[in-house]
Amino acid sequence: MAERPTTNWRRGVAEEAALLAAGALDPDCAYMVDLFPDELLSATDAVLDAFEAELPALAEGNDEQVFAGVERVVLALNAVNEAHDGDAFETDEREQLCLFIDEALTEQGVDVVALTARRGLGRHELTDQWRNW
Repeated sequence: MAERPTTNWRRGVAEEAALLAAGALDPDCAYMVDLFPDELLSATDAVLDAFEAELPALAEGNDEQVFAGVERVVLALNAVNEAHDGDAFETDEREQLCLFIDEALTEQGVDVVALTARRGLGRHELTDQWRNW
């Protein structure tokens, strides 16, 4: 399965904490725990859990069903973002989330290029219709 963005973010928080504990990082330069508080990571993981649980069914579905699944995960991520004052996901995080959705579908056998092309979209526009982050 594609690596979740939250796995990467948790790794960054842990690495920064280790540097702080070792005295190798000035506390004024630490920012990861502020960018990725536990509640944000947990809420994002809950959304990704639900998306991953429905992936096998999406892979067996038609275009409408796949797009409905993408819409659900994006709207749920919108809610997470809104719960964190609309700034939970910066540019890098947005790119990682979109890539995860694409890769997770691809790994289940969904041809994302063909799927989006049938709607007159480019591959990287898969989430754009619903995404607020």
